[in-house]
Amino acid sequence: MKIFCDSADYKIFLRYKKDKIIKGFTTNPSLMRQSGAKSYKSYSVKLLKNSSKKPVSLEVFSDNIDEMYNQGKIINGWAKNVYVKIPVVNTKGKFTGKTIKKLSDEKVKLNITAVYTFGQVKSICKKINKKTKVIISIFAGRMGDQLKNPIPIFKKSLKHIKKFKNVEILWASVREPYNFIQAKQLGCHIITVPPKIIDKIQSFGKSFDRLTIETVKAFLTDSKKSKFKILN
Repeated sequence: MKIFCDSADYKIFLRYKKDKIIKGFTTNPSLMRQSGAKSYKSYSVKLLKNSSKKPVSLEVFSDNIDEMYNQGKIINGWAKNVYVKIPVVNTKGKFTGKTIKKLSDEKVKLNITAVYTFGQVKSICKKINKKTKVIISIFAGRMGDQLKNPIPIFKKSLKHIKKFKNVEILWASVREPYNFIQAKQLGCHIITVPPKIIDKIQSFGKSFDRLTIETVKAFLTDSKKSKFKILN
């Protein structure tokens, strides 16, 4: 399973562009805004130039389905390692299948995002060209936030796309390091992970005894820094 870094922070790109563990990057308009991007194009091109040619997902931001196509074509021209991110529906709930089909038929690599149901996965698969690379990003963490179990949807989706050699299932909206284990056990092709959790994944394998000691040391360090006293 491939690990992607979920960030639009330029410094994070520089940090991970040569890291052998990180195989790609995913961004979205929210992450772009948080990173201080002023010009979507110039900032995106800057990220692409510092990605070591690893795949980078850049999202369209129009709510108009026809305009999504136009934006997707433009974004695709920025670099060969671009995956154009298309939301599965617009804000009115209209399926973006028309745009998915047109871009896919024109050999534009796609990352279909904000996917929550198996029905959406099936609808996407009906629209894609089997010769064009497609990532389907299923938002596991946000399902969990609503007390919904994402595992059944992943199982059905992974089984369904076996006949599509060009399609990869991505575990999105990671909430904790253990999601990496869950995604790997399911057979997901990709998991996209925020930087703070990547650091934790890279430290996998510590014994519980070691974790106990590290935890107690952290408590002791913080109490000394705070200069706590029981009697005052």
